[in-house]
Amino acid sequence: MADDPADLVQRARSGDRAALARLLSLAERGGPVAREVGRLTHPLAGQAYTVGVTGAPGAGKSTLTNGLVLEARGEGESIAVLAIDPSSPFSGGAILGDRVRMSDHISDPSVYIRSMATRGHLGGLSLATLEAVRVLDAVGWPWVVIETVGVGQVEVEVAEAADTTVVVVNPGWGDAVQANKAGLLEIADVFVINKADRPGVEETRSDLERMLNLTDDGGWRPPVVVTTALTGGGVPELWAAIGAHRAHLDATHTLAPRRAARVGAELTHILMALLLERAQDRAGVALDELTEAVVNRTIDPWTAAGQLLLPE
Repeated sequence: MADDPADLVQRARSGDRAALARLLSLAERGGPVAREVGRLTHPLAGQAYTVGVTGAPGAGKSTLTNGLVLEARGEGESIAVLAIDPSSPFSGGAILGDRVRMSDHISDPSVYIRSMATRGHLGGLSLATLEAVRVLDAVGWPWVVIETVGVGQVEVEVAEAADTTVVVVNPGWGDAVQANKAGLLEIADVFVINKADRPGVEETRSDLERMLNLTDDGGWRPPVVVTTALTGGGVPELWAAIGAHRAHLDATHTLAPRRAARVGAELTHILMALLLERAQDRAGVALDELTEAVVNRTIDPWTAAGQLLLPE
C-alpha cells in the first residue's frame, strides 16, 4: 500500500525522499497511523543531534538557520531542518518565507527542509515535533534543526525536543526583557544577538550577561554570540558554540540524562493526550450536561472532569 508505514520506513531509509515526506505527513497528522510510525521508527532512532532555534518573530531565525546549514555542509555534514508553524494548520504563513530563504539548498541531497504545522495532532506541538524528529533520526539524518516562528510556551516545547537550544534576540532592551519574562533564560544553551548592524548590541549583551550572572551555577554558561545573519557575520561562531555545548554534554555525561528527561516529558504528553482522547470519546451529551451543571454551579469543574474519566 502507498501509505503502509513499514514500507515507507524502508524506502525512506534507502534515500527515497517522497517516502520520507509521506512519513512526516503521517506523523504530523496524528492518530493511530502516527502511532504506528512512531512504533516503527523508535527502535531505529537515537543517533541524531537536535538543535532548536527559537525566539521572537522577526528575530532572523530563518536566516540564521540557513547559515547553520551552510556551516554544516562546509564540514561535510548532512542536516535536516524542521520549520514549525504552531499557529496555522492551513496557511504557509512565515513558513513559506522560510522555505524561500533556504531555496539555495533545494538541490543538495545532504540537506532536507520540511515545513510543518501541528494541524490537529492530539498533544499539540510537542508530540508532533518529537514524532517528526524521530522519523528524521530513524532514516539517518545526523543533524536536525528545529526552527519555530512562535513565542511563549512554544519556546519551552522546542527546548523539550532539542539537545541544544539557541535563543535569538535582537538589539534593544525590550528584547532582553522579553527574553527574561518568557522564561527563555532558563531554556537557552546559546544566546544569539542577531541583526548586529543595528544600535544597542552592547547594551543587550550586557543585559544578557547580567541575567546570566544571577543564574550561574558553575556548570554550562550559555555564551552570547553576536551575528548579522544576512551577511553571515558571526554564524561560524554560532556553529562553534553549538559544537562546544555538544562537547560539554559529552564530557560531563549529561546528554543521556537530558534525553531521558525528554522521554519522560514525552510520555507525560502522550498520557495527557490519550486521557483527553478517552474523555472526548465519552463526552457527547455528557459533556454538554456537565458543562451546564458547572455553569449552574451544581458541580465544580474538577468533579465534572473526573466523571468524564471514570470507567463505564
